Amino acid sequence: MRYISTRGQAPALNFEDVLLAGLATDGGLYVPENLPRFTQEEIASWAGLPYHELAFRVMRPFVTGSIPDADFKKILEETYGVFAHNAVAPLRQLNGNEWVLELFHGPTLAFKDFALQLLGRLLDYVLEKRGERVVIVGATSGDTGSAAIEGCKRCENVDIFILHPHNRVSEVQRRQMTTIFGENIHNIAIEGNFDDCQEMVKASFADQGFLKGTRLVAVNSINWARIMAQIVYYFHAALQLGGPARSVSFSVPTGNFGDIFAGYLARNMGLPINQLIVATNRNDILHRFMSGNQYVKETLHATLSPSMDIMVSSNFERLLFDLHGRNGAAIAGLMDSFKQGGGFSVEQERWTEARKLFDSLAVDDAQTCETIAEVFQQTGEVLDPHTAIGVKAARECRRSLDIPMVILGTAHPVKFPDAVEKAGVGKALELPAHLSDLFERDERCTVLPNDLKAVQSFVSQHGNRGKPL
Repeated sequence: MRYISTRGQAPALNFEDVLLAGLATDGGLYVPENLPRFTQEEIASWAGLPYHELAFRVMRPFVTGSIPDADFKKILEETYGVFAHNAVAPLRQLNGNEWVLELFHGPTLAFKDFALQLLGRLLDYVLEKRGERVVIVGATSGDTGSAAIEGCKRCENVDIFILHPHNRVSEVQRRQMTTIFGENIHNIAIEGNFDDCQEMVKASFADQGFLKGTRLVAVNSINWARIMAQIVYYFHAALQLGGPARSVSFSVPTGNFGDIFAGYLARNMGLPINQLIVATNRNDILHRFMSGNQYVKETLHATLSPSMDIMVSSNFERLLFDLHGRNGAAIAGLMDSFKQGGGFSVEQERWTEARKLFDSLAVDDAQTCETIAEVFQQTGEVLDPHTAIGVKAARECRRSLDIPMVILGTAHPVKFPDAVEKAGVGKALELPAHLSDLFERDERCTVLPNDLKAVQSFVSQHGNRGKPL
């Protein structure tokens, strides 16, 4: 399997090199040169498999030539063996044909664990084999950071620096990052917003001189391995609901477009998916594109669903690449236009092609709270605000009541008590046993100004387990 850049100028890489590269040298994102495709018979034969075995069958083509089957099976068994629910990603029924796929039974109670528990193990495997050491610099709007730290904290050959927007993540999200100590773990609170953090990460990848020869690795969803791992649970959900003999639709809370892009890939790999709904909050750049062909950067607003408080969706470039016939030069031009002018539209036929599969809805805080209250009244279930947005979008945008609708349950509600409280849900939420003392734990975090050089200087001084790089 070879991987190519969405901007067409970077060299093609194998899986190992893509894992370590993150962003391509031309500024693009890596995608498979050729996507594997499974027959309906093959997909049907996977019904009833344990999650880690299904993951092996779905992901194996992506790592072929880089990781032997026996080693990959062992990595996957260890990855999903740490999840608290035996089903790993259980489905919970809300009504007759509406389901929540619970993706929050991992160590940090968010869907990011599916990819980042795997990414940490893959990095350990590859770096050990190569005898290399790397630095991770990642940006988080809430959940990626704790999942990345949890997934990589035991990695012998990794130093990890996570940037989050100061005072713009929930207390549980912050503490899940800042209470994990280690010589190789560094939390940085940036006096800015998530997009500022993300821009710093991208700028650091573009010019890695500050690392003095050490390689920079991405844990954000620009890293192909993140997307690859998320494809699996679309197959898992569909197989529980009669797939592939019947189609399934999905509503996906998303800000960075990575999670829903994984669903798009699952469909292109042979899974019958009828509809993909982009569910987002007031920061609605994706909804504005899907509903009106306007991809325009606007002011960022703080919301009750902070993990989607994003102005620019990094992974959207991967979809644009396909919509433009995989023309790297066209994508490079579009992205340059976006950088210069803050927005673009695509040709009508390309936008129409996207709308055949995608619908979208932007949901504000008041509607989010109404949905949390409504679902609790109907079912007794408490939703986190991101999942509630997914439910609202599913109910507003659904094309067919006959086709099962799966909402991706992206986080445990205990991570967002403010939203649950504002929704008027009177149910006390308790942290799981392994996090029960979270609010008593000491924290360690460095607050830095919204300044790239200050961040790069900090990384340079504190890398290599506390020894300057």
